[in-house]
Amino acid sequence: MKWIFLACFLISNAVFGQKIYWSENVKLNWSNFKSKINNQRGDNVVAYTNCGWIYSYVKSSNPKVPVKIEIRTVFNEDKSWKDVKRINDYVLLHEQKHFDVAEVYARKLRKEISEKIKTSSDFDKYFKTIYNRILNEYQDFQRKYDGETRNGMLEDKQSEYNRIIAEELENYKSYTSS
Repeated sequence: MKWIFLACFLISNAVFGQKIYWSENVKLNWSNFKSKINNQRGDNVVAYTNCGWIYSYVKSSNPKVPVKIEIRTVFNEDKSWKDVKRINDYVLLHEQKHFDVAEVYARKLRKEISEKIKTSSDFDKYFKTIYNRILNEYQDFQRKYDGETRNGMLEDKQSEYNRIIAEELENYKSYTSS
């Protein structure tokens, strides 16, 4: 039953929701921002990137059996918005960095999971706690990034964050999704 639900969910996402999976070789472009609805507040918001993670797992009812967990970073085209009158390459870079930050925290999540969760029993005990903590750190970082760069308008702060994000991607490169 669980597999039928998962199959239906994946098929409906493929049909109705367009997702881009993070890859070093794939960069966002303005045609990826397909939402017509701006649900953000503020005059300085030129675009909104809706991104995060999806995960799947295979575990057994036997608590000692190894568990397999996959975490992927996604950009949701149908929930990402742009003001077509104000977009430019600089703003697109800022939005790409939001997507890159999601990948940084996915890598941190993969790292911690690989270190602490080996079996189905470990998954039951630790996954939710680890996931929620990393999710909170990720959301805090995204807010701080937008706040300190004023949504990318402060070029010196944006440059600083570009460097920090690139360093973090490099620091956690061994936890890239396979």
